[in-house]
Amino acid sequence: MPDLLFEPVTLGGLELPNRIVVSPMAQYSSEGDGKATDWHLMHYGNLSVSGAALVVFEATAILPEGRVSPRCLGIWDDAQIEGLKRIVDFARRPNGAKMGIQLAHAGRKASVAPPWQGGDALLPGEGGWEIWGASDCPYPGRVAPIMPDADHLENIAQAYLSALRRAELAGFDLVELHCAHGYFLNNFLSPISNTRNDEWGGDLEGRLRYPLEIFRRLRAAWPQTRALGIRISGTDWVEGGWTVEDSVVFARALKAEGCDYVALSSGGSSPDQKITVGPGYQVPLSAQVRREADIPTIAVGMLSEPELANDVLVRGDADLIAIGRGMLFNPRWAWHACQTLDGTMRVADQYLRCHPSMRNLPR
Repeated sequence: MPDLLFEPVTLGGLELPNRIVVSPMAQYSSEGDGKATDWHLMHYGNLSVSGAALVVFEATAILPEGRVSPRCLGIWDDAQIEGLKRIVDFARRPNGAKMGIQLAHAGRKASVAPPWQGGDALLPGEGGWEIWGASDCPYPGRVAPIMPDADHLENIAQAYLSALRRAELAGFDLVELHCAHGYFLNNFLSPISNTRNDEWGGDLEGRLRYPLEIFRRLRAAWPQTRALGIRISGTDWVEGGWTVEDSVVFARALKAEGCDYVALSSGGSSPDQKITVGPGYQVPLSAQVRREADIPTIAVGMLSEPELANDVLVRGDADLIAIGRGMLFNPRWAWHACQTLDGTMRVADQYLRCHPSMRNLPR
């Protein structure tokens, strides 16, 4: 079996030396102003020399009300560019990873405490804020969101474009539009969360309209030499919800708009979701979208066994593999996978003498 995990790949105009991606993972480590901190520098700086070809920053809010929690990273203000650029510049050193950022709005699942503080919903006046959704349909157990009208939707679209400009100024190589997990743009896609009866709701065409418009505007403004992709929930795992067949239709439309890849996660729209979790459980979503929409995909979800990750690529079920929690547990996952699969990869000069291939060199 060929070791495709360590073969180069191109996303749009972005060349990557291997197919390992560090998946976006929220750190809840801003000081409340949305700015990156020393934690982010340590965290992403470490991952930038992990051997992965691409590191994607956590969901980064385009508006203050688009944060999941008060501690979330933001990109709604020019004052936030400096902290982000500091990290990207650090990763520019030899053998560093390419750096991406996920632009996000948490929608009707915003305004909650960080997970280690319970993750409970925060109300206005109690550390929280008013929340927005595709419609006024609440996430079960939480307050009803505000349904944006045409003017509000245009303001949010402009916030995405402003965030994109800041991402370019910070030097990111890739932008990923967050359209998954029950957050704002995903609210429009899923019939569970979109009960509108205007042009942005109703049938599948209507529910696709606003997320596609956001992507279209971003694509027009983002350099072709850099990559622009999207993360979606391939299915809601709920009867009557969003399906993988809907994802194929969406992916075809995204491809027509110049989308460079689709990252296939799942769920998040409803606590009633029924998921059988196990290694590679989301890979069939990636496989079907890749095959039927003819677009590059990133598979994600419990793929931290190197042989499994490589097999997904060999079968043609994805073009890249994203590792999240597995990379936090073992930031040198790529090194170990390279040994397991007998591949070759870049190692930072400062770490060469700790790498097994270099142990017999004279001191």
